[in-house]
Amino acid sequence: MGAKAALALDERANDMAKVLLVDDDPASRLTLHKLLTLSGYSVDSATSSSEAISMLENTEYSLVLGGLHTQSRDAGSQLMAFARSMSYRPATAVVNSSFEFSPTAIDSTDVIIEPEDVPELLEKVAQLIGERANRMLTRELRQSRN
Repeated sequence: MGAKAALALDERANDMAKVLLVDDDPASRLTLHKLLTLSGYSVDSATSSSEAISMLENTEYSLVLGGLHTQSRDAGSQLMAFARSMSYRPATAVVNSSFEFSPTAIDSTDVIIEPEDVPELLEKVAQLIGERANRMLTRELRQSRN
């Protein structure tokens, strides 16, 4: 894929990107919500894993972004596993809000984002959404050939 095509795909992905932000810490949730919204993403927020699971069942998200300290370590891991099991396959990432966590609290497939570096956080979000859009486009192309 050429550089122009990749850029167009990234722009298309960002234009239609819907992010589910899950964090029980109000300050972290509101800050990330505002940052992502100002960056052009459509953002829904949930304060618990159970609320997020309900939202995942009713809305298609491009990215599920969860805080490590959401309720409990098990709840966060279960949320990410549930998100990855959805037929529309959202990208998933865990935000590490300078919270000490055990390596067993996360899945080996979880992407960890450090929110202290805002440009890096936004770059990672765009990358994850772009990779998901690319997977979806590839899947659509395969299906149209059959």
